[in-house]
Parts: sequence; structure tokens; C-alpha cells
Amino acid sequence: MPLRKATLKPVVIWGARGHALVLVDLLVSAGLRPIAFFDNDPRSKSPVGGVPIYHGDRGYASWTRQKKGRRRIACAVAIGGGRGDDRLRILRRLAADGLHPATLVHPAAVVASSAEIGLGCQILAGAIVGPASTLGMAVIVNTAASVDHECNLAEGVHVGPGAVLAGCVRVGARAFIGAGAVVLPRISIGSDAIVGAGAIVRAHVRARSVVAGNPARPLRRRRDGTGGE
Repeated sequence: MPLRKATLKPVVIWGARGHALVLVDLLVSAGLRPIAFFDNDPRSKSPVGGVPIYHGDRGYASWTRQKKGRRRIACAVAIGGGRGDDRLRILRRLAADGLHPATLVHPAAVVASSAEIGLGCQILAGAIVGPASTLGMAVIVNTAASVDHECNLAEGVHVGPGAVLAGCVRVGARAFIGAGAVVLPRISIGSDAIVGAGAIVRAHVRARSVVAGNPARPLRRRRDGTGGE
């Protein structure tokens, strides 16, 4: 039986483009309804009809002035790709302002009972999180991605659609594993690293490295902790 609107907990989402559409698709199943979107791009439009969008810090400040009782409101950040640093920073800002980070698990995802899932994680349709795996704050396990047994994903990691992490893989903070990549067992991926789409990772990846290919080879080093999707 569908949940009535009155029973759904309100949620605000920072980000209004592609990844926001993915989150909107699972909100009702998580018992949430969007009441506002925020985005730094003034050209962005709300992805849900009738739900307002506020732009940039000024727009967010305007919303906070008019909205009381924020501790009853959940929040999520719809920023993926190699922008884990941005996702974490914004989520912490929202939490500091009294909003509650929502942990979103699609009903078509499979999460082992022994897995540990951090605040603000997003586990999307068809994704699998295996036994004894640990996900830190604001981790994204995207559509049909697989995180096998005893993996450890630090905060801000994004595992792209269809990517596979075999058993006992360790992924450092804010790293991005591209779509369809495969990381073999007991491999470590350093913080802020990027693994290119379709890569086969057979050896450890240094922090801030960008690797691609089969087998994955270093292409360059990142200058900072941010990057595009």
C-alpha cells in the first residue's frame, strides 16, 4: 500500500541534476518526500514539479531563515563522480545546521546483515554490499555495482554503475571507481584516486592517482581532492 504524503518525512537534496533524479526515484520507498532542492548553478531547475529550488549559498540562507524545526528534516547530497570532497563538505554543513543525513537504500539493492553502513550512504538499484563490509559516511554504491565481502570503503567513496570490488578490497576516502571497473581481491585504492571506467585493477593504486586500462596503469596524479564525474 503506497505511503500517504502526510506519513513521509521531509527531505532536502543538494544537487538537482542527473544524480538527483536517481535519488528522487527511491525517496518514497525510503519514507521521504522532497521539500526543497539546492544547487550552485543558477541555470538548474527543480527535478520535481512543485518542489522549489534555491541557488547557491544565498538561496540556502534564504531557505534556512524561513524554515524552522529543521531537526525533523532529512538531507541528502546528489553529487557523485570524483567529487567526494564536495559531497562530504556539503553534507556536514547541512548536518551542522540541524538536518539529518539520510541513508538511502533502494529496495532492489542487497545489503548483508553484517555490513556496516555509514550516515548519508546511497546504495542504488541492483547494488550489492557483501558480508562484513564497511561503508563510511556519504559513500555511493551506484546502480548494479557490487561490493563483495569484507571490503572497507572510507568516507566519500563513489563506486560507479556496474563496478565490481572483489573481496577484502580497501578504498581510501573520496576515491572514485568508474563504471564497469573491476578491482581484484585484497587490492588497496588510495584516497582521492580515480579508477577509470572499465579498468581492471590488479595492483595497489596510490593516493591521488588516476589509473585506467587492462591492467590498470597510472595516467597522472590529481592536484587536489576534487574532480568531475
